[in-house]
Amino acid sequence: MEYVEIGATGIKASPITFGAMGIGGGFRYPDADDQVSIKAVQHALDQGINFFDTAPVYGFGHSEEVLGRALKGRRDKAVISTKCGLWWDDDEGSYRFTWDGHAVKRNLSARTIRQELERSLRLLQTDYIDIYYVHNPACPPFLTPIEETIDVLDGFVKEGKVRALGVSNCDTAYAQSFLDRGANLAMIQRHFSILERGPEQDILPFAREKGLSVHGYSPLEKGLLAGTIGLGYDVSRDESRKDGGALWRQPALDQAVAFAQGLERDVAAPAGLTLAELAVAYSIAKGAIPIVGMRKPHHVDSVAKAADAKLSADALAEIDRRSDELLSKIGA
Repeated sequence: MEYVEIGATGIKASPITFGAMGIGGGFRYPDADDQVSIKAVQHALDQGINFFDTAPVYGFGHSEEVLGRALKGRRDKAVISTKCGLWWDDDEGSYRFTWDGHAVKRNLSARTIRQELERSLRLLQTDYIDIYYVHNPACPPFLTPIEETIDVLDGFVKEGKVRALGVSNCDTAYAQSFLDRGANLAMIQRHFSILERGPEQDILPFAREKGLSVHGYSPLEKGLLAGTIGLGYDVSRDESRKDGGALWRQPALDQAVAFAQGLERDVAAPAGLTLAELAVAYSIAKGAIPIVGMRKPHHVDSVAKAADAKLSADALAEIDRRSDELLSKIGA
């Protein structure tokens, strides 16, 4: 597996990232098993996948804790990204949602970020984070000045507790604010897949121009691009997909399933790939590092081959043509 450099940091990471949201368990992943999760993380390392993405809010610390346990004794072999800015320890911040009984707020004050970093370091059993993300920009009514957020984060870099910074779920102007202030920004994280191609218009060109890397999450679209969703799927019975947006409402869902089945038959199979491998390879070919949700060793095996897959220009064009057609049809 050929590793890639993260921004201009010198950090070398696998072209596929192990997404650790699911190993946090909680209401979205009630079947998560810590021992199985640990085996999955270690299996990923054995297969050459060394990049792991987590966040405090994933299981309210549990994802970070399990990841830390899994990487004990092998921390030097791993690249870890985690995040700050979603806060539940007190009432300060702008309310966003309630998960598992915790009222989560956006809070990017220096006070809370310092506490979040120290807790993440402890749970991950490490003394540094490779990429430390702002999970979401601040929003009203609790609007921390962006200068305060950037300065405390850049202070972590100077202290050696963080190697480089990242911004997530934001626009290019937000990322530019970090660069303008001289912060060591290396990555931008956004939803990017065959069926979510917005970043091609702004984030990907911006990142190329500025020498940044792009972390693209949900390349498999909650299983839709993994071949695990069939016609007539009942979303109402699945907590993890209820908030999936327009693609997960009928009749759009069945149209998307038919689209996925067509890609598998006409594009993936001729290239010697599964649908999941095709979706991950597509993200890599477009210039992103895909974050693939994994909880079990076989999840690793289902996509690892994509790291070395080379999609032809014709295959990419055909995928884009079909994607444009579907998205236009369903209005997504």
